[in-house]
Amino acid sequence: MTPRIVPVILSGGSGSRLWPMSRKLLPKQFLPLVTERTMLQDTALRLADLAECGPPILVVNGEHRFLAAEQMAAIGVAPRAVLLEPAGRNTAPAIAAAALWLRSDQPDALMLVLPSDHMILDTAAFHEAIGAASLAAEHGLLATFGIRPTGPATGYGYIEAGEAIAGCPGARRIKRFVEKPDTATARNFVELGGFYWNSGMFLFGAARYLAELRRQRPEMLAAVERAVEEKTSDLDFVRLDAEAFAACPAESVDYAVMEHTTDGAVIEGDFGWSDVGSWSSLWEIGAKDTAGNVLAGDVAAADASGCYVRADARHVSLLGVDGLLVIETDDAILIADRGRAQDVKGVVERLEKEDRREHVSHSRVYRPWGYYESIDTGERFQVKRLMVKPGHAISLQLHNHRAEHWVVVSGRARVTRGEDEIVLEENQSTFIPQGTKHRLENAGEAPLFIVEVQSGDYLGEDDIVRFDDRYNRS
Repeated sequence: MTPRIVPVILSGGSGSRLWPMSRKLLPKQFLPLVTERTMLQDTALRLADLAECGPPILVVNGEHRFLAAEQMAAIGVAPRAVLLEPAGRNTAPAIAAAALWLRSDQPDALMLVLPSDHMILDTAAFHEAIGAASLAAEHGLLATFGIRPTGPATGYGYIEAGEAIAGCPGARRIKRFVEKPDTATARNFVELGGFYWNSGMFLFGAARYLAELRRQRPEMLAAVERAVEEKTSDLDFVRLDAEAFAACPAESVDYAVMEHTTDGAVIEGDFGWSDVGSWSSLWEIGAKDTAGNVLAGDVAAADASGCYVRADARHVSLLGVDGLLVIETDDAILIADRGRAQDVKGVVERLEKEDRREHVSHSRVYRPWGYYESIDTGERFQVKRLMVKPGHAISLQLHNHRAEHWVVVSGRARVTRGEDEIVLEENQSTFIPQGTKHRLENAGEAPLFIVEVQSGDYLGEDDIVRFDDRYNRS
């Protein structure tokens, strides 16, 4: 029997407040920030033993499709579908695309809509809340999960709950949504009771959501319908039509539907939830030492208190400081007052305005065939380390502005160089002249490691002319 509930995991966010760990090409949902698994993997696995839930639908930014697929394969989860957003248009269109995809396949499905980057500590309690929400959805309601507040937080929106709903234990009518309040208003909400943090998680029928969206935002639904009708297959992915999807208004599901429907229901959630929206969130949920510090990596703290420190590549020592955020990576360091955690987004905006690269990618850049990382760079040269996974290969390509020297560090490489094909073993090398077609393939059963030395008048990643690519990249 096909499970009635279909998880829809939204994975299009950028997580800019968690810079410098979270970046455009590797945002926070693909990072192990809370457990040893990534946040996307944790989101999928917390539903694995819930019989009512089937395999998830992922809605993913097209740039991250291979990351998402690889991380799901690593935990043994086979998604029902992976829908690729050609552009970010917020949550309402993304959910509509998943609902339309389901309508032709399982029209009576209930959709459990989950962001890919939230933390939930009490899985059993979360499953109980899903049960209550699914009963409300069976009654035609559009349910959301409201988190019982633990204090007057100003970083969340609030939901005011109304009367209980007959026949739906645990569900209450939604009276109103409130945007992120100031401290005094938030404190008043907590004292009054009946107010919940807006979790951004939902459960409703796919057909029911589409009907409500047609009433509230018919132009949005029409655009998504065109995007789904004109979709194309791309390996194991479903690529929504770019032009049609770009015509969608960019609106959240709260703004487009939930704030206007008369059939909204809120289910109280008390299951150790956090949206992990900033570094201060990770300090709040992290295991603290006796001085209130949360330390990750090679860190030493002396006469320091209330700090969150994460060392990714090098040793970090703290001495005589309080309430700091210190995030170290191999190419960028953030040092901030913990109370300014929400302002990290402004740092990313400044980097973007200055046309820098530190907000785009790490030194290690993942590709469907493996990864490369920069070792050194200077005038007219760049040195990289490449790892090619077994059975994978880079595209058949050429460069107009640079030549490349390849040295095999370990593994076995099959190299196409012009009309020639050669096999290189450890400690062997080859030279790829500027303008020569070439391809690098792992011809062994272990990862292939290459040191690549580039030389030329332009060394940008956009100096690639592809002739053949097994990953369908342009």
